[in-house]
Amino acid sequence: MTYQTIGGISVSRIAQGCMRIDRLSKSELDALIRSDLDAGISFFEHADIYGGNGRCEELFGNILREDPSLREKMTLQTKCGIRPGQYDFSREHILTSVENSLKRLGTEQVEFLVLHRPDTLVEPEEVAEAFSQLKSRGKVKAFGVSNHNALQIALLNKYLDEKLVIDQLQFGLGHTVLVDSGLNVNMKNDESVNRDDSTLDYCRLNDITIQAWSPLQFGFIKGHFMGNPDYAELNGKLEELGAAYGITSTAMAIAWILRHSAKIQPVVGSVNAQRMQEIAKAAEVTITRKEWYDLYCVTGKSLP
Repeated sequence: MTYQTIGGISVSRIAQGCMRIDRLSKSELDALIRSDLDAGISFFEHADIYGGNGRCEELFGNILREDPSLREKMTLQTKCGIRPGQYDFSREHILTSVENSLKRLGTEQVEFLVLHRPDTLVEPEEVAEAFSQLKSRGKVKAFGVSNHNALQIALLNKYLDEKLVIDQLQFGLGHTVLVDSGLNVNMKNDESVNRDDSTLDYCRLNDITIQAWSPLQFGFIKGHFMGNPDYAELNGKLEELGAAYGITSTAMAIAWILRHSAKIQPVVGSVNAQRMQEIAKAAEVTITRKEWYDLYCVTGKSLP
């Protein structure tokens, strides 16, 4: 496994998403965590809503409480800001959410706190105050956002002493919005429409790491493209390249993300330990520029 630095913290290039760990038994979850660590995947990504009412955080924390030595081997991230029927970036909600997450996870600190979907009623001064308190009290090391565009990040950063270091966005071969418009500047085709405020370039200019959520899905949680007959040509190409590099086609789909020079960190939500072991090998592969574009175009996109 290779590593990168986010906000001054060294982290694994691939993260384990924990949204579905409530599907596992206690022994299966313990095995997944240890298998990930053995493969070099030491970044575990949570949210207070995963599993409903923090259930996934609690299950993960149960493993750490039984073996506290695991904590020093990993990086923890959690998210907050989504409440039933609303988004909430108020100071009170952020502080309360973090306290509850720390209790469930059985740790005194998380390396990263990420604000979930944008709250249009956000008062940036309250976010700044909450972040300052969490930082000074040693509860959070660094901060980020999820599903935010460039101007939303800039608005928050205007008030923050601790600048944002993460933006979590959907990206993968089944959802290439982040790069489409940049490849089609001054064109009139569908891909030229700037749907994300050039967030990829903004993040690169401001040392913000993009985390790619649902990297193996197409559309908005419509399903996986891996093995999907509607993506037969893409799957064929992934199998071909995977065989050439000695990795699985799923790992090749992750290697495609890792090849981007923005150092995007994929957050993979599989809870299959063997599959995660295979995916970890993507970090040891660097595909060529031509192979990257070949995979992009085989999704149905074309270059101008």
